Amino acid sequence: MSANQLLDHLPAAELRRILVLGAHVPLHSGQSLQTQGLPLRALLFPVRGFVCLVTPLDQHESVQVGMVGREGVLGAESLLGLSTSPVEVVVQEGGQAWSLPVVALRRALPRNPGLRRLLSRYLLVQLRHAVSMAACLHFHPLQARLARWLLMGQDRAEGDGFAVTQEDLAHLLGVRRVGVTLAAGSMQKAGLIQYHRGWIRISDRPGLRELACSCYAQDCATYLLGMNFPPDHGLDALKH
Repeated sequence: MSANQLLDHLPAAELRRILVLGAHVPLHSGQSLQTQGLPLRALLFPVRGFVCLVTPLDQHESVQVGMVGREGVLGAESLLGLSTSPVEVVVQEGGQAWSLPVVALRRALPRNPGLRRLLSRYLLVQLRHAVSMAACLHFHPLQARLARWLLMGQDRAEGDGFAVTQEDLAHLLGVRRVGVTLAAGSMQKAGLIQYHRGWIRISDRPGLRELACSCYAQDCATYLLGMNFPPDHGLDALKH
């Protein structure tokens, strides 16, 4: 088992052929993995930790358009023949990923139809998640969006908590820091989270799910249906 859900759903023979073509690489918190418009050199399949996909707009701070942990892959758009990254990718929680050079991928695809199928499905899932996030950013209140983000982060984190500053959350959610401070403070008073010096721990996950907007449940359903995985391999099952 590779500990990455996409790789672990490959046929055993394909997985063996693919694994010899790549290598494990470290992911460091705050590290920039991809820059918008620059060449894509490798696919990264996270096995620990998670990253945020962000995009800049004019002179504004970059806003988040996606999140990837061990349920997915970075660089799947190279399957479409794209040679540059459409987004910037920054490591939120450090860990490790399995790296497959784009050149090796293109050579391997003819012999590995299972890999092509999984990457194609995941590209569609990512597109649907990005569309959902764009609508969520426009229509849903900050507290509900913050609850959704925290659930997404916990799904992909190693434990019940992870490091993130209120300033980072404000940038990722496209809001002012004071809004995040008020929303997080309200959640802490309600016993949903514990926040101290840049570290957030989820105390009441069911309560946080009730507070989150419907986009979180929609994203979980999109992943299961899009990838054609059983219920125990969904986004919200990564912790179990």
